[in-house]
Amino acid sequence: MPIELHGVGFTYPDGSRAIDDVSLRVADGERVAIVGQNGAGKTTTVKLMNRLLIPTKGDVLIDGASTAKRTTAEVARDVGYVFQNPDDQLFAADVRSEIEYLPKYLHWSDQKREERCSRAIELTGIQDHLDTNPKDLPSAVRKFVAIAAVLVSECRYVILDEPTAGLDSRGLALLHGMLDRLRDEGVAVITITHDMRFVVDAFERVVAMADGGVIADGDRRDVFLDDDILRRSRIRRPDAAQLARDLGLGRRALTVDDVVALVP
Repeated sequence: MPIELHGVGFTYPDGSRAIDDVSLRVADGERVAIVGQNGAGKTTTVKLMNRLLIPTKGDVLIDGASTAKRTTAEVARDVGYVFQNPDDQLFAADVRSEIEYLPKYLHWSDQKREERCSRAIELTGIQDHLDTNPKDLPSAVRKFVAIAAVLVSECRYVILDEPTAGLDSRGLALLHGMLDRLRDEGVAVITITHDMRFVVDAFERVVAMADGGVIADGDRRDVFLDDDILRRSRIRRPDAAQLARDLGLGRRALTVDDVVALVP
């Protein structure tokens, strides 16, 4: 069952509007990238998905049930949120305690706790850091600790806020492998990011936002090769697509593989 936003709007107490009349549907196992400049409404939109914010207009449904009838903690069990800055959600004295906090809080059996923790640790590649204080780890590793702390739950949707920030090539490869595993398990991933290379490499569906609304929602190729959408959302054309245009290789190339295939 999906996450659904129906005509959702959010206005801050001071009267400033963040988003208005946003409608989206994210199905199980889907990958969705939400792009747009700062102030477009991306962060507000995803925070409404897991009830970190409550809409002032419209409704958010998970499996057909309104989030207005559930607590934020209840919604978080279905929709996990990994913040851009891992320090905003890490608090335990060591990585192992961080990962085990939720299973212990929910009084899971020893077997279930071990299974879920082992899965999260393997997916994020943090096996060598379990006894380390997260504050003593490089920021890229802290990011994966924060992801693991969310993946240990049984959430079926995961929101990643700027997940590639600060990652090197090894971290990016680990992130891509994790995304593939999650899709195989039927877990949907929603990202908000300014990294267009990451979007075209890992996400099939792209939602472009501008001025608090959705201006495009479709296949990545349809979005990124549309000059009007890029202009209105003020996002950059992916480097590979721009290179293809500069070299006169055509306007349909989007990825590095596309460009290689077009080179004589």
